[in-house]
Amino acid sequence: MHLIRSLWVAAAGLLVAGAAQAQTTGLDLAKNKACMACHQVEAKRVGPPLASVAERYAGQGPAMVDYLAGKIRGGGRGAWGAVPMPAQTHVSPEDARLLAEWILSLAPAKQ
Repeated sequence: MHLIRSLWVAAAGLLVAGAAQAQTTGLDLAKNKACMACHQVEAKRVGPPLASVAERYAGQGPAMVDYLAGKIRGGGRGAWGAVPMPAQTHVSPEDARLLAEWILSLAPAKQ
């Protein structure tokens, strides 16, 4: 019984560490691609807080990653107010997907 509990605790620790690493990697990528020049995680800057983006699109299925990745690379207008988001063509399609996945991971867990 002790072995099973130890394995469960170790597995839970790995999951938490993996989530923390994804968060750090996503934030690092967002900083590296200059997303943070217009966005912050929790507060409005020029664009909406990334946590608000996550909350708006949470639970809408796996296609939302592609949608957000497309908005990152192609830009957008009107979804969050009058200020448009310019196209971020310097962000590769792969990095745009990683950023979109990270942003969606910021949504609060449903209880």
